[in-house]
Amino acid sequence: MSTPPLASGPEGPRALRPLLDTVLEALDTGARARGGPLPAGGPEAVAARVREAVGEVLPDQGDPHALRALVHAFAEGAADPSHPLCAAHLHCPPLAIATAADLAASALNPSLDSWDQAPAASELELLVAAALAREIYGEPETRPGILAAPPARPAAPAGDLHEPGKHRRPASEAREPAGSGAAADVPEPGENCPAGKAPEAGGTRLAGDVRGPGGSGAAGDVHEPAETYPAGALRSVGEARRGAAPDMLGAADCLVTTGGTESNQLALLLAREACGGSVRLVCGANAHHSLARAAWLLGLPEPVVVPAPAGTLDPAALDETLTRLPGPLLVAATAGTTEAGLIDPLPEIAARCAAHGARLHIDAAYGGGLLFSTRHRTALTGLDAADTVTLDLHKLGWQPIAAGLLAVKDPRDLTALRQRADYLNAADDTEAGLPDLLGRSLRTTRRPDVLKLAVTLKTLGRGGLGTLVDQVCARAREFAALVHDHPGFVLHAPPVISTVLFRPAGATDATVAAVRRALLTDGRAVLGRTRLDGRLWLKATLLNPATGPDDLAALLHLVAARRATLVEGHTPR
Repeated sequence: MSTPPLASGPEGPRALRPLLDTVLEALDTGARARGGPLPAGGPEAVAARVREAVGEVLPDQGDPHALRALVHAFAEGAADPSHPLCAAHLHCPPLAIATAADLAASALNPSLDSWDQAPAASELELLVAAALAREIYGEPETRPGILAAPPARPAAPAGDLHEPGKHRRPASEAREPAGSGAAADVPEPGENCPAGKAPEAGGTRLAGDVRGPGGSGAAGDVHEPAETYPAGALRSVGEARRGAAPDMLGAADCLVTTGGTESNQLALLLAREACGGSVRLVCGANAHHSLARAAWLLGLPEPVVVPAPAGTLDPAALDETLTRLPGPLLVAATAGTTEAGLIDPLPEIAARCAAHGARLHIDAAYGGGLLFSTRHRTALTGLDAADTVTLDLHKLGWQPIAAGLLAVKDPRDLTALRQRADYLNAADDTEAGLPDLLGRSLRTTRRPDVLKLAVTLKTLGRGGLGTLVDQVCARAREFAALVHDHPGFVLHAPPVISTVLFRPAGATDATVAAVRRALLTDGRAVLGRTRLDGRLWLKATLLNPATGPDDLAALLHLVAARRATLVEGHTPR
């Protein structure tokens, strides 16, 4: 057997082209065989078809037709988020342009754990991270606590290249007042972690205070905590290439993650370390489950849950909670709940956090995409007050999974991620100007998910993405109006983003659940479910900009017809 062709290298494109034809044809035939948004027959029927298509997973002799057969089976058995009647989850139909870019990422296979594995990808990540951080936090010079000019650096003997332990500030030294930029000192036990930290005057800078394109705060030079810079020493690859960027000192940053769960866990980790090794999570009853799981994984105290009586966190109850709890505290607010797409009152929550000295994290995995829309971005007023923000562009960003981000207001918080592995980021390589990438993730091997983000942002621009956001929000309002005007249905509330909750009028919760399962088994429509106000609701999450009025009417008709076939009290389980 000859060596199978590789995806990259001089012969890579030629080898891929006929395979892509095979894949595209199998995607088409598989979708036609499926015939709807979901394969019919339920789990057992789908499993049987997959087992038949696969046969022996690891045969003695390979099957040259495996690509066609398995992609066909994969497509036939898929839930198709591009189908207008597939509206159960925050599961978007990916843009073709983003998917094409993802192919290039797969073919070249960079790994963002060292620069020599991903030279262009590492720079691209810094550029995209800086741009998205500015979408949330604005330009650095407009944010409080940012110095307008770089601090003076003390002179040092020539060749003094950061010897271990030299020029370090004791970890026990007290934090300077906000704006003076004290280094990574930790608060006393029980003290809330202060916000607004800025780089310290006198020439010190934290290991995570790193500047990429324009000083974006991207990791590239990771030094020992609070060490000083000797005259002439390289501080980051950005400065080595284009000189220092004093106007961007302390700029916010973004880290690329696998999604909201990783971003939320990372936010709690950064808060724990910034607050001296422990922090108490305070979140609403509407918060995503990944926050409580992150607290458990990180060994933090049991989260304090604040009431969310109308589906959003109650600022008055939050104020009472922050008043009685000892610090340090991290408040997690939500901009786009998974249940109903609701947005917590962010300005009021930010004010309570500031008054009590608590850190603020905002989980905007769903709602963060509203930033692209001139019409809807005001719903996120107050987002820039957060110390950290979770974003997911595989929701309102139409990216192939995964495309998560964590925005960080103060890049010195990233000091906690600093790691040294000589084979990836040897100290002398870093000093010579090779970027250090280990401080940009909890993961080591990292796929270059930034390429599809960069291609999408550049191709569509803010206007193009904003139009897509406006379209899905408009479809949600149209669907809510159809539900409201239909005598056979009850609407929970007008949509805030693109999620609509509804249920058949007069139906029991058992019937609501049975209607949804019947539609799934039929493969005709995919709806979600959630429990609010003590009742079970069907959930339509509209993320397909191509969905039209006829599709919305068809979805409601299918639900009504399926409910009519079920007899109350005799619903299938």
